[in-house]
Amino acid sequence: MTADETGLRELRLSVREFLEAKSPEEAVRKLMESEPRFDPAVWAQAADQLRLPGLVIPEEYGGDGFGLVELGVVLEEMGRALLCAPFFATVVLAAQALLASGDREACARHLPGIAAGGTTAALAVAEDSGSWDPALISARAVPDGDGGWKLTGRKSFVIDGTTADLVLVVARTVAGPSLFAVEREAPGLAAEPMETLDATRAMARLTFDAVSATLVGSDGAAGRTMAKVLDIASVALAAEQSGGARRCLETSTEHARTRHQFGRPIGAFQAVKHKCADMLVQVELAEAASREAARLADEGSAEFPVAAAVAHACCSRAYMFAAMENIQVHGGIGFTWEHPAHLYFRRAKSSQLLFGGPAVYHERLLDRLGI
Repeated sequence: MTADETGLRELRLSVREFLEAKSPEEAVRKLMESEPRFDPAVWAQAADQLRLPGLVIPEEYGGDGFGLVELGVVLEEMGRALLCAPFFATVVLAAQALLASGDREACARHLPGIAAGGTTAALAVAEDSGSWDPALISARAVPDGDGGWKLTGRKSFVIDGTTADLVLVVARTVAGPSLFAVEREAPGLAAEPMETLDATRAMARLTFDAVSATLVGSDGAAGRTMAKVLDIASVALAAEQSGGARRCLETSTEHARTRHQFGRPIGAFQAVKHKCADMLVQVELAEAASREAARLADEGSAEFPVAAAVAHACCSRAYMFAAMENIQVHGGIGFTWEHPAHLYFRRAKSSQLLFGGPAVYHERLLDRLGI
């Protein structure tokens, strides 16, 4: 299912109005210092009023069956508002991992709850190194003799890992990297919040001590599954980054129009004009790259993996540039804790590093190009 341009505009307007009411700067600042780091009431409203958790989940599992184009619109708005919610972890990472696994039984068990907003989920891949490469994973899973598995190891940088009802874990078996489902209350699972640069995106360290787990998909197939998930997640993250970058541009140009120095708006000075113009170019490129990648994904194009890698690189660069220039345009106040510029800078940096950082995503682009 794909919405037309009018439908996309209405979706954007609805999400923006909701986020302006539920995720203003004061709410973001309050949540980033609380635990859990999201408002369950707002999450429930996003599910009940806008059906956001079920947006891209197939209709057979209780969702609305839309594609990455619609998801991109929602994530642009969430990135613009710095929404503190388990949307990215649950809908982008965990739900897409279930779908990519091809395990219909697991999808039927978990996706309806996710689509309804009653189940939050997390995907645990990276370990202490921060790498999302399944080949570098050391967490282990062994058969328990009763048809299940026992999982042992540690995962780091797990988005919303302390609050997720369901944790999908990539662990190594004799057959290779495999995907497992673990319930939040499973004995032997310990979760602790991690203190990171970006307090608006909650991350956790999970420790598994012979935790009971259920295999999702085929044993040893997580390498292929994660390749699909990373392509989709990269485009989703790119949309969120372009939304944040657009907000940095908006606040910079607004400040340049209203802040006066020497009897004239600072936007009249050539240096400030150049900064804003350079930001506009980067933001437009980022939006074009992320939206084109989403379109190719929904069309099932063979060019999608390359477009996903391009979007990830382009939007990571654009968001970092816009966030830094936003601080510069605001001058002294832009460096203060009271001003929101640093919140966007922190999100830009954490997003840039989320799936391994520039060296890794440039390498992924070369790999997708066959070089």
